[in-house]
Amino acid sequence: MVLGAAVSVQIGAAVAALLFPRVGVAGVVTLRLVIAAMVLLVVCRPRLRGYDCADWLSIVGFGAALAGMNTLIYEAIDRIPLGAAVTLEVLGPLVLSVIAGRWPTSWLWALLALGGVVLLGQGASSGLDMIGVGFALAAAVMWAGYILLSARTGQRFPKADGLALAMTVAAVMILPLGLAATGTSLLDPATIGLGAAVAALSSVVPYTLEILALRRMPTATFAVLMSLGPAIAAAAGFLILGQSLSLLQVLAVGLVVAASGGAVRARWDTVLRGIGSD
Repeated sequence: MVLGAAVSVQIGAAVAALLFPRVGVAGVVTLRLVIAAMVLLVVCRPRLRGYDCADWLSIVGFGAALAGMNTLIYEAIDRIPLGAAVTLEVLGPLVLSVIAGRWPTSWLWALLALGGVVLLGQGASSGLDMIGVGFALAAAVMWAGYILLSARTGQRFPKADGLALAMTVAAVMILPLGLAATGTSLLDPATIGLGAAVAALSSVVPYTLEILALRRMPTATFAVLMSLGPAIAAAAGFLILGQSLSLLQVLAVGLVVAASGGAVRARWDTVLRGIGSD
């Protein structure tokens, strides 16, 4: 289920890239967020009463992080290979994990990831656009913010209510930009169908699979498996979009995957040892 969720997300990103020529990045983000919000609202039916101002501020912040993260990573994917974009994006949670950790090996994983980024940069001569790299790194920052705000929202709202409400806020934020950029092109049936596929593959299906997986496996194992995202993205980019990476870029992806998995595993090993000692 975890691998299925990761594959679904990256296939969704590849399908989104195919939609860029039709409606642009703003249009694709709008379709994804609006359709995903509609599905989550119907499925979750979140309660709206009983929350204070701080609760709603967390929802607005979470929604802004969702809108920003999706827009920035799609801008990156429009300019650089999918595998490279996701490799840079995953640095957000990786750096967050290193900063939050207090174990000596955390900086070893950080250095390994830095080596991967250096190699990725050396492969720029094979077509890695620096503006796309900038968008991917900005998406990494937004992903780190998304993780922090997701945890905060999860403490204030039951089940998936916070996600459904935040997705709705993100959709409302991005909708004017999407309409201004694409106009009536968003209403084309074929475009709506592809947008629905992106929303399902990138949001609805992976979220459902992840929830089900977390009921059957340790969180630490789940987190390590999710670190395979850059490698799966590189495969999806090659198979669906015909994007190839240089040998240096492939090695860079491998280093970042190893660093991400190692940092996550080290963190959870420390947590579990602390629980055991208690």
